[in-house]
Amino acid sequence: MTSTPTEGLTMYSPALAAGQFLLMEVRRRVARARSTEDLGASAIEWVIITGILVVLAAAVGLVIYNMVTRNAESITIPDPPGGGGGGGGGGGGNP
Repeated sequence: MTSTPTEGLTMYSPALAAGQFLLMEVRRRVARARSTEDLGASAIEWVIITGILVVLAAAVGLVIYNMVTRNAESITIPDPPGGGGGGGGGGGGNP
């Protein structure tokens, strides 16, 4: 019986390699999460900081909106020349 060069070797499977990588990554992350207690506190701190920044951004937006609205209402628009009080008479009357 003759031996072939590929006998005893397994074929490479991208799907299998991806699955093994994902499994190792999940195991690594679970081990890291269990090893320290600071990660939970860090996440809570980020939530609080983000909430404060959102409130500050909303306050700045409200101030800018009020300033623009107040200044827009103070603009006086002059009447058009010639009175301009009507539309054009395009309604099908007698010529």
